[in-house]
Amino acid sequence: MRINLNDPEIMDSKTAVEKWNIDDSTLRKRKNDFPEGTIRKIGNSWAVTREGMEAVFGKLLDEQHKGK
Repeated sequence: MRINLNDPEIMDSKTAVEKWNIDDSTLRKRKNDFPEGTIRKIGNSWAVTREGMEAVFGKLLDEQHKGK
């Protein structure tokens, strides 16, 4: 299986917390709520997927209005 790390569905935690407008500590506190395989610590950073963020924090507000 090949994973495309350029996929915008995969992001660092800094990008994710900015998009979802949450505090970075909130993401860390909820790391156990993410579906398996949607969050991972790499060095000192977290990598998350859009799927994981949506499962824990819901869809982005602008996308809810678009019907996505």
